[in-house]
Amino acid sequence: MSTDIDRTIELSVKGMTCGHCVMSVTEELEEIPGVKNVEVILNPQGASKVTVLTDPPLDDAALADAVHLIRDLVDEPPNRLTPAVFAQRARDLAAAGLEVEVLDEEALEKGGFGGIVGVGRGSAHPPRLVRATWAPRRARSHVALVGKGITFDSGGLSLKQPASMPEMKSDMAGAATVLGVVLAAARQELAVRVDAWLALAENMPGGGAQRPGDIITMYDGTTVEVTNTDAEGRLVLADALARAVQDGPDAVIDVATLTGAQIVALGERVGGVMGTPALRREVVEAAARAGEALWPMPLPAHLRANLDSPFARLRNAAVGSRAGGMLVAGLFLREFVGRTPWAHLDVAGPAYNGKAPWGATPAGGTGAGAATLLELLRARA
Repeated sequence: MSTDIDRTIELSVKGMTCGHCVMSVTEELEEIPGVKNVEVILNPQGASKVTVLTDPPLDDAALADAVHLIRDLVDEPPNRLTPAVFAQRARDLAAAGLEVEVLDEEALEKGGFGGIVGVGRGSAHPPRLVRATWAPRRARSHVALVGKGITFDSGGLSLKQPASMPEMKSDMAGAATVLGVVLAAARQELAVRVDAWLALAENMPGGGAQRPGDIITMYDGTTVEVTNTDAEGRLVLADALARAVQDGPDAVIDVATLTGAQIVALGERVGGVMGTPALRREVVEAAARAGEALWPMPLPAHLRANLDSPFARLRNAAVGSRAGGMLVAGLFLREFVGRTPWAHLDVAGPAYNGKAPWGATPAGGTGAGAATLLELLRARA
């Protein structure tokens, strides 16, 4: 494993003769991504000493392994990767060096996770909630990552069109991403506590499935009218977010193939980022350094009315309205994070390539978002 110790680089610079030179060199070096501090000892008669403190380098092998794992999980057939199998896979992978907790259907019911339980009611394969934690002794930050893990999304009773069904095995890409990232963080021994939450369920129209018009009670006590069972991802994410923020992270970031509206707005190769302005900016900057395409999106106050219900505190969707669908989903999630800095990555397009390979992107699962999250964690280490 690599270490989480910052790198110190010492430079010998000739020709620096005054305080203005010191200021200019310092400002230029601090503009370089990854540079945390610059100190200059001026020597006008000779070589000045410049000490640069940088973030530890990102381990390319750790990132590559994370992306390969994510792609393999996304491409796994849904009859093989059920919520229980996914949870066991996570437990096995995280066995060395990580703390792992798995809540089964009984624990979820008892714990009041109404969103996750409700989505899973129509399936023969019950839901799971997984927490995998990397907790170094001298963590400089604490970040919670929450991933949507719908192992197959039929839409439930609000059934999808047949043409969109084959790719719905990829609706667990968010959960695969946060699992790959926490494993990579542990492999690099990053000085950041990372809690990866995998909200796993299968959304099917079985006899016990929740119906449009049902009212469920979420983990934090919020009542939600389910108006569209195909807006299920926000329900499992909301429960996991509400639980994640209870542990007091410095930031919580969720990753999800959440809305078709994301693809309509930004296309198939660019993801959307919503959330607390400062953290949203941090995510976008990390994506730029990592070479991924994520675009900042607003959460307009006027769209919040789309979540009003006459029967519950919220409804999960405004049926019949296509206005700002990606943003409305983000507004729904914001209701469950309290005052914790939060960012939401909607990667419905970039997470799965249903067309021909392009660049370094294969057909099928892509691993989109992993490089960005690892870069963000590295910068906080």
